Amino acid sequence: MKKLILILGVGVLIASCNIKKEEKGEMPEVDVDVMADAGELPEYEVNWADIDVGTTTRTVNVPKVVVVMEEEEVEVPFIDFDMPEGDSTQVSERTIMVEAEVTDTEHNLDIRKIYASGNKLFVVSELTSTDTSIADKTMRVSDQVVLKAPELDVKYYIVGQRPENMFNSKYEYVNNMSEIEKEMKDSKVIYEK
Repeated sequence: MKKLILILGVGVLIASCNIKKEEKGEMPEVDVDVMADAGELPEYEVNWADIDVGTTTRTVNVPKVVVVMEEEEVEVPFIDFDMPEGDSTQVSERTIMVEAEVTDTEHNLDIRKIYASGNKLFVVSELTSTDTSIADKTMRVSDQVVLKAPELDVKYYIVGQRPENMFNSKYEYVNNMSEIEKEMKDSKVIYEK
């Protein structure tokens, strides 16, 4: 009985696989001088299912962060340059604005001082973090001052830690206000918050 079960088990194993003999096998020839010709093992081809790996296009729901900008009337500081009498330099109105993109927590960005020296303006802002989390979202913060003045070169400084992304590379970030005040010792403060 045990032999019959063993024979049936081997038969089932052989029947569950597709095996095709490709080449006849031979036993090695042995010479009495202990020399032998190389033998050849039989070759078998086993056919398995073909598997293709690739990509396909499907419609899925992807979360998107949408920032809605609304126009609103707010009080904005205004600086008006009164040119000396007889000076024909043209003055025009423009907006001096600083922006930063932040993650993790909400931040405040405020223009603290504007210095003037010759035909240059130095705008010094401060970026501070709050305790309010924004998780993995990105938030853009800004501040602005309206300026009525002749055409001037403007250099921007932000006191605080530079947030990591390309948007924040257009301003020079410094650790503290004292670094800037040393540079501005010969400049006049025209705005201070």
